[in-house]
Amino acid sequence: MALGAPAQEPAPDALDIVRRSVERDWTDYESRKNYTYQERSEFRQYARNGKIASDRSETNEILILGGHPYERLTARNDKPLSAREERREQAKLDSELAKRQHESPAEQARYQEERAEERAFIREIPDAFTFRLVGNDAVSNHPAWMIEARPKPGYRAVHSQAKNFAKVRATIWIEQETYHWVKVDADVLNTISVGFGLLRIAPGSSMHFEQTRVNDEIWLPSSMLVRFQARLALLKVLRGEYDIRYSGYRKFQSDSKIVEGQ
Repeated sequence: MALGAPAQEPAPDALDIVRRSVERDWTDYESRKNYTYQERSEFRQYARNGKIASDRSETNEILILGGHPYERLTARNDKPLSAREERREQAKLDSELAKRQHESPAEQARYQEERAEERAFIREIPDAFTFRLVGNDAVSNHPAWMIEARPKPGYRAVHSQAKNFAKVRATIWIEQETYHWVKVDADVLNTISVGFGLLRIAPGSSMHFEQTRVNDEIWLPSSMLVRFQARLALLKVLRGEYDIRYSGYRKFQSDSKIVEGQ
């Protein structure tokens, strides 16, 4: 009897991939606490004619104090701080370090509870969208599934922060070995209200987020670009971009030796 063509493995189920990614701590939060890095945030505001009306940036050093992040301002518009500003930032750092070193167990527990609450709405992602596997790709030379996410008709959010899922569509790159979200492209489909409706983000606004592999052990953010058109207090129209770049990852080990990130 002639042998047929070898059977092909069935394509993985997109919903199952997403569920597994959400069940894990795909942000690598615990491991990220071992790294410090630089975060440069640039805000560009555009006039009606499409030209840049204003452009400003801040650079922060992200430190880990008492087990959670702390931002220390190091530059504005790519220029070092003045001596006076530097002293002020150092005083703020010293004060916060002293405060965190004397945190009670109850205060530490409250911080963990707040973080858990911040992530609670993420668990609704598998139920809020319909998913379709659209292909395979590589991010930082690691294989990743490309999954399309579209709002599920009729879905009602449980968590207040999940209500905007119905107004967004996205393509998600999920790394195949660890189920980390390593890249996301998202578009706003319907108006999103923020801050009791004072800020209304218009359809067509978008977000691109990407991570990179560092020290061949952890995924860490590399860039985020948010393009938006919004109306503030129903009066002022804002058009702009937030361009955030992450760099200089360094790992602190138990002997305090600094290891360069990739």
